Amino acid sequence: MNPTRSSDRTRNSDRARGNGRGRRPAAVRGEFAPPRTITPALPPVKTFADLAMPERLLVELGHQGLTVPFPIQGATLPNALAGRDVLGRGRTGSGKTLAFGLALLARTAGRRAEPRRPLGLILVPTRELAQQVTDALTPYARSVRLRLATVVGGMSIGRQAGALRGGAEIVVATPGRLKDLIDRGDCTLDDVDTTVLDEADQMADMGFMPQVTALIDQVRPDGQRMLFSATLDRNVDLLVRRYLTDPVVHSVDPSAGAVTTMEHHVLHVHGADKHAATTEIAARDGRVIMFLDTKHAVDRLTQDLLDSGVRAAALHGGKSQPQRTRTLAQFKTGHVTVLVATNVAARGIHVDNLDLVVNVDPPTDHKDYLHRGGRTARAGESGSVVTLVTPSQRRGMVRLMADAGIQPQTTRVRPGDEALSRITGAQAPSGVPVVITAPAAERPRRGASPRGRRRPSSAAPRTSVRRPVLDAAA
Repeated sequence: MNPTRSSDRTRNSDRARGNGRGRRPAAVRGEFAPPRTITPALPPVKTFADLAMPERLLVELGHQGLTVPFPIQGATLPNALAGRDVLGRGRTGSGKTLAFGLALLARTAGRRAEPRRPLGLILVPTRELAQQVTDALTPYARSVRLRLATVVGGMSIGRQAGALRGGAEIVVATPGRLKDLIDRGDCTLDDVDTTVLDEADQMADMGFMPQVTALIDQVRPDGQRMLFSATLDRNVDLLVRRYLTDPVVHSVDPSAGAVTTMEHHVLHVHGADKHAATTEIAARDGRVIMFLDTKHAVDRLTQDLLDSGVRAAALHGGKSQPQRTRTLAQFKTGHVTVLVATNVAARGIHVDNLDLVVNVDPPTDHKDYLHRGGRTARAGESGSVVTLVTPSQRRGMVRLMADAGIQPQTTRVRPGDEALSRITGAQAPSGVPVVITAPAAERPRRGASPRGRRRPSSAAPRTSVRRPVLDAAA
């Protein structure tokens, strides 16, 4: 199924007046202003069955227990399926992945890519988000017999090149690794006619804008573009004005969305009490993500929590990709109950039933606050975001919350307080240290020599990680 794009003729004529690569005049400085929509948007749908999608996709949605779309899906999918450019603004966890993913798969279904020549491209800022998008779309892609390839740094470039040479209709990629594969001659974007930019604001914040624009300039100039972002600042405004033609705009204020499903707490704590309060929160029943500013601080807190009897694991950019993937898997299954992380975990991580996020170190930017908090209260669930603030940080936190459009509940706490327990579930840790050992299934057989060990298959990450699983020490 490949519906005719109603706006292709307009898009072709507009881009023909440019440089042939879909460039747009640079935007003026200032706040983001959504582009004027010339063509009326199609009305939202109330159920997935109302969409003109392949029957196999609808069946798979039913198998996944999905019948009613989230607002951003119901608003953008009818237009995306019709070939319109889409600008979607919504906080993380609002359902953006299926909003663009279903449209991309439906419009690509029934086609076959030639080796090294994908038909659809999804650009994301981080490895974790790339894997999450791939995992979310895989069952739907299989239902319509489309092949997905994930292209990210930190993993074997040879295997990724092999996947592209074998033919993949859809590529989910981080900009740097995709550029490397193109430079090697393992991929060309000439046949890509549907391009998605997910979390565009973070790509801009991370300095990927030159790579992103260079990649978009290589896709078909008459193709469809979809851009999804939680925030839309000036850098994203440049992308919108340069690459989107007459887009359908769906905007949900990220902070407003968070207020309805989240509780926001600022806990004033003395510096001398902060570590003890953090440990008590970590010892709660249930999972929690704790954010700190630096890798060193993450590693130090993780070890302190392990020594206190809390099953904690660290996640930051200093870990290898297999380590990061394994740590996330253990957190999702409950082997690890506390994920201690830098901002590398602020996007691209979805964990069901995660009801608490703690900013041990307050973020310095309101966008980071929204994205950290977006790890909880996802897909309609509820959750709490707690920020520990020392006296010297209070004034900055007031400004940050004002910028985020959030009015938090503020409470003074000390370790052992009833208020700390009521808000976070804090409790005294067991005090019995835990040590990290490899899962039994991953440990080498007793007596096996390194030379005689079998190498892991390409489908499984390496298992020679020192600290994958946590067991209580006797």
